[in-house]
Amino acid sequence: MKSEEELKEMLLQAEEEAKFWRDRFHSRTMDTKENAECLRNYTALRGVLKTLRWVLEEITASPLS
Repeated sequence: MKSEEELKEMLLQAEEEAKFWRDRFHSRTMDTKENAECLRNYTALRGVLKTLRWVLEEITASPLS
């Protein structure tokens, strides 16, 4: 099992990745395929962020809802 410190580090890393993909998506300097990749990655990372926050008890709502 991961320690709380490791989970917090993973959360920070996931937040940085999500920001990268969100900013790239909003830059509007890509074709449809690249746009879809940005949106797919950002959406997946939103699930990761919600799950990590739930595990760290920062939120009470289930990550499945």
